Amino acid sequence: MYAAPQLQDDSPIASPQLLDPTLLKAARLLYRAYKDVHPDGIQRPLGVAIDRFTHRGQLIFTQKPALLLTECFVPFDQLEAGLY
Repeated sequence: MYAAPQLQDDSPIASPQLLDPTLLKAARLLYRAYKDVHPDGIQRPLGVAIDRFTHRGQLIFTQKPALLLTECFVPFDQLEAGLY
């Protein structure tokens, strides 16, 4: 019997490096809508939790979000890269 080593990940959220471009676009649109509604002093989110099938999402501000099975997390760094 073999046991896989347990990795201690101190990063807030582990996410894949390459995301589906349509998910990334939907996440950026969601963040842009948030910026448009809250132009003054908006809080910087950690990222967006987005459903892979419906492309509905929600901005995440907490350190350890709970994702549904069909959701993936798009970190703010990847959102920001396409905005500017």
